[in-house]
Amino acid sequence: MNSAQGEAKRSSTRRLTALVVDDEAAIRRFLRSTLVAEDFDVVEAGDLAAARRAAEGAKFDLVVLDLGLPDGNGADLIDTMRAAGAPAIIVLSALDDEPRKVAALDAGADDFVSKPFGVAEFMARVRVALRHRVQAQGGTPVYDDGRLLVDLTRRVVKIDGADPRLTPREYALLHELVLHAGKVLTHRHLLTKAWDQNEADVTALRVHIRHLRQKIEPTPATPQLITTEPGVGYRFVALTPV
Repeated sequence: MNSAQGEAKRSSTRRLTALVVDDEAAIRRFLRSTLVAEDFDVVEAGDLAAARRAAEGAKFDLVVLDLGLPDGNGADLIDTMRAAGAPAIIVLSALDDEPRKVAALDAGADDFVSKPFGVAEFMARVRVALRHRVQAQGGTPVYDDGRLLVDLTRRVVKIDGADPRLTPREYALLHELVLHAGKVLTHRHLLTKAWDQNEADVTALRVHIRHLRQKIEPTPATPQLITTEPGVGYRFVALTPV
């Protein structure tokens, strides 16, 4: 069983299935060869219409979705894919396309990869997205990397056994980040979870994230646990598998 299959906890008797949606044939060929090498069965679609046809009656483990398609915004397909199952969804977009990245993440995508990208980066994102989907279905109440302990059920946080004295808002942010470890959470998502509606803005979020990092990061000046996705949001990176 290869690494991607292991992340998804699948039986070796069933290959993972992926839907690749991109209007550029060269990118589809690149993604197909990359995924086939990881023992995926791959279905290709060059536009939204073809992707919707492919999704009818099918269940995919992974969807790789370009946002800029000839017949519409790729993000419009996310609800369709979610209704057809619970696949990991990775969106592809240009480096300067932050608004559409944010919209796709808010719509339910697990992660994004900016073009151009390489095999190693792409497969790393795939593994994390597949693991996040498994965790989202099964629940992950405890994170413990040997230094930081976060028990989401008991609402306990410890650093080397000591209480870091998080404020309620700092805990709310950490809870959401750990719950979705590996997934990019947008500014809007975190503001919705940690503040009442319209009570705060991104500046306030950045201040609280900075304070949280000062309390839980091994080296706050170079964060390892809570990383920034510029213009998009934040991601909790597990130092050991959650």
